[in-house]
Amino acid sequence: MTTGGTRLAFLRPRSWPLTTQLIAAVVALFLVLSVGTATFTVLALRGQLLDQIDADVTATLARATGEGAGRPGGPGDGPAGGPGVGPVPGGRGESVTVILDDEGSFLVNRIEHGMTVGQLSSDQLDALDEAHLGSRPRTVDIAGVGDYRVAQATTPTGLTVISGLPMSGVTQVVNTALTLVAGATIVGLALATLVGQWLIRRGLAPLQRVAQTATQVSRLRLDSGDVALAQRVPEADTDARTEAGQVGLALNQMLDNVEGALRSRHESETRVRQFVADASHELRTPLASIRGYAELSRRETAPVPETVAHALTRVESESLRMQGLVEDLLLLARLDAGRPLEREPVDLSLLAVNAVSDAHAASPEHRWELDLPDEPVEVPGDPARLHQVVANLLANARTHTPPGTRVVTSLRREGAWVRLSVTDNGPGVPAELLGSVFERFTRGDAARNRAGGSTGLGLSIVDAVARTHGGRVEVDSAPGRATFSVVLPA
Repeated sequence: MTTGGTRLAFLRPRSWPLTTQLIAAVVALFLVLSVGTATFTVLALRGQLLDQIDADVTATLARATGEGAGRPGGPGDGPAGGPGVGPVPGGRGESVTVILDDEGSFLVNRIEHGMTVGQLSSDQLDALDEAHLGSRPRTVDIAGVGDYRVAQATTPTGLTVISGLPMSGVTQVVNTALTLVAGATIVGLALATLVGQWLIRRGLAPLQRVAQTATQVSRLRLDSGDVALAQRVPEADTDARTEAGQVGLALNQMLDNVEGALRSRHESETRVRQFVADASHELRTPLASIRGYAELSRRETAPVPETVAHALTRVESESLRMQGLVEDLLLLARLDAGRPLEREPVDLSLLAVNAVSDAHAASPEHRWELDLPDEPVEVPGDPARLHQVVANLLANARTHTPPGTRVVTSLRREGAWVRLSVTDNGPGVPAELLGSVFERFTRGDAARNRAGGSTGLGLSIVDAVARTHGGRVEVDSAPGRATFSVVLPA
């Protein structure tokens, strides 16, 4: 199918590259002009040669029908014994002469063909008779000798004179002219193709350099970070007086605009990240103080109203939750800032075992299972951050699935990669959230039951840590099943 589609696309000139289209147009134009000129030249040459033969035939008839045409036995008697009618046409070594009296008897029946002089056969005479000759020469195919231009006239004495000259000379000249024209056309076509290709490629070279610049820019990562667009179209290809220069100039202006917009975006993101990092850092101290005072108040031996004790418990609980949120925001800010993580061998198998054990202790109502290979699986990375990745995936399954849900943590090698997956048989991820499930503050509370609080940052931390390790995250969901995977380089 692909080969057929490519073949059909090749048959559509609009799908060809611009260089090929221009070369094909130049070659086609040259071919049309050459064929047209050659046709006109050959036809004109043939017409002129025919006019010359017709003039010779007409002159021969004029001499044959002159004053001496009716004196039989004159000095012009032919070899067949017929009466003379002036000079016998020829002078070229080939001619046809037939003279009949008023009763239709042959006085002269003569044909000169090359070095042979003889008489016309009955078939050849029948061809002349069937041609219905007149005073204007016409072409007659005389069997055995070829085409002749033949005309007929009647003398004042009633004799019928038929005279003709061969067209072999005309055919030879025309064939020679056709050969020369065809050869010249082929040579010219080859030269037009080569020279035209060179000129067109030279003329389109600026556009190719513009395309190369655009291709280089298209391969840059522009989605995050400080982007510097150093690629520009060379100044020599930005001449506004040419079409290619106008394209190059427009591309440079567009790149300047894009670079300015990306710089503004990066500066804005940097300010937001710095604010989040500063705010998170500043909030850690007052939250720790609130939590400490809440714990201290609950330890007082003096009796406190039940409502006050409950309020203090809630203050401590919410301070812990806010402290976790602040820590998550601070971690994301540090990852966004590109701070390097530790790099050491990490045993993912042991890490998964410990994380599942913690998850079982946190939610014994769920069914936690492990699917690990026989050999330990190691990857280079930060042990604490990778442990947080697995813990967040398990916490996501615990938070958004009802009790009794089966959660399987699996680990597999895939060539140069390692895939860590957490699969549950819960309600699944809503289709409208699949594209944004790893974005910050994304929640599926409307579709999934919540067993506890969720900040909406757990999966975004998983994504950020995976990307920092050179990996990626994936999600596959359907009603009754959801699989979250982290793919890391091995």
